[in-house]
Formats: sequence, structure tokens, C-alpha cells
Amino acid sequence: MARSLIRLMRPHQWIKNGFIFLGLVFGHGWEDASLVSEVLALFAAFCLVSSAVYVMNDIADRDADRLHPAKRSRPLAQGEVGVGSAVALCVALALAGLALAAVVSLSALLIAAAYVALNFAYSAGLKHVAILDVFMISGGFMLRILAGTAGVGIAPSKWLLLCGLMLTLFLGFGKRRAELLALTENGNSDGAAGQRAALEGYSMALLDRLITVSVAGAAIGYALYTMDAQTIALHGTDRLIFTVPFVLYGLFRYLRVMYSKGGGGDPAWELLHDPHLIAATAGWLGTTGWFLSG
Repeated sequence: MARSLIRLMRPHQWIKNGFIFLGLVFGHGWEDASLVSEVLALFAAFCLVSSAVYVMNDIADRDADRLHPAKRSRPLAQGEVGVGSAVALCVALALAGLALAAVVSLSALLIAAAYVALNFAYSAGLKHVAILDVFMISGGFMLRILAGTAGVGIAPSKWLLLCGLMLTLFLGFGKRRAELLALTENGNSDGAAGQRAALEGYSMALLDRLITVSVAGAAIGYALYTMDAQTIALHGTDRLIFTVPFVLYGLFRYLRVMYSKGGGGDPAWELLHDPHLIAATAGWLGTTGWFLSG
């Protein structure tokens, strides 16, 4: 039971909460010990509330998950965990995460509460609206960025928010493409509504175009950010442009994973298991940290 409950929390997805650290890194706050501790607390808080959201989604989708080729192995779909236990776990995680955010600041609590409310609306029915569903997922990442900036008193960068928006839209549309592809390969292309109603509003051609626009926006947005005069003045260096190749390689590698390997259904899993994505991420983190530290 304990192992099933941990699987239900999906701890490997906690890597997505790394967006909370962007404000600390690009706001030059890593030398302030109290600020670092607050951001770490918010990271833990979002790990808890995001797990609560995953449990809530699994409760709502358990019947559809039983029909899915991959999701049918989830604890609720398999019957390893009862609905009552899942509800109790969901409430406990949400309350613990919100309480931890409240310790940091009122703003952090409101942002964490907005994250829970957004995902509740998503699970309650908005996930069935094509395109809006991906924007709501992206909104969850924007709230993570705001938690790590406005939640701890760091002014959020408009460039940071733009790049985060385009990147998460790219990942979201890639996820939908992988889901639609999985249904097609399993001979169930006509049963998209039974798996995820929003898939009925998508086609491969549409998703390919949305992916192209969003990945281009992410790449160009980040490149322009590194060359912006305010960015150079803030960080005291014009060398961030040299981190762009790592970003481009990571984006292009992810496109290859989607189009050549049928991946993209679980971005966190891809990032943790693909050696090229791991190397690109490590290279970007290393060079960015080096340039920002002077």
C-alpha cells in the first residue's frame, strides 16, 4: 500500500517544480541564505500540492485510465489503492503544501492556492477543451515561476515568463501529440473521447503546427533575452548568448524524441532518462551559473 501511495504521488514529476528556482538564479539571490531557504521551502510546498493534484487527476480519470495502454497500470486504475484512501492522501498533501507556503509569505500561499484552484478547474472539466487544456497546464508552470519570484519578493522578469510560457506550451502540445499517436497506434483513433475528450479537438496536423510555433517562440524568446540590454546590465555580462546552443540542442533533441521515437508523453521521464537531454540541461545550468557568478 505504501509503495502504491508513493507511486500515486508521482515523485518523478517533482522535477517540474524546478521552475521555482528560476527567479533565485536569474535574480542573483543565491547569496542570500534566508532567500534560498524560502525558495527551498516553496519547492517542497509545490512538490506536495502538485502531488495532490496528480492524485486528484487520477481519481477523476480512473475509469478512462483503465482503457489507456500505459495509464492502466496506475494504482487507482489497477485497484491497488481505494478511492477513499486516495481522497485522504490528496487532502493531506494539499493542506500540508499550503501550510508550508503560508510559512514563507501570504503571496506564496495565494499563488499555491491559485495553483490548486487552477488544477481543480482543469480536472472538473476544462481539460476537455482543446488548446485551453494545454494553456491551463502552462498556467501551472507560470504560477511556479511566480512562486519563486513574487512569492519571495523577487520581481518576476517578463522575459522569464515569456520563455516559460512558450516552453511549457511546446511540452504540453508535445504531450497531446504523444497521446494521440498512442491511440492511433493501438487502433483506437476513433475513441479519443474515451481516453481524453480534448483529443477529439486535435489532429496530428494541428498539433504539429502548434508545436512548431511554440518551440520557435521558446528558442527565439530565450535568444532575445540573452541579448537584451536590460539583461546584460542586470547580470553584468553579455555572455549569456553562449548558453543558447544548449537550449537549441535540448529543444531539437526533444523534437527528435517526439518525432523519431514516439516520445513526449511524459516530459519529466524524458528529461530524466534521455542522456542527450540530461547533458544539454547540465551544460545549460553549468554555463549559466558560471556566467551569472562572474
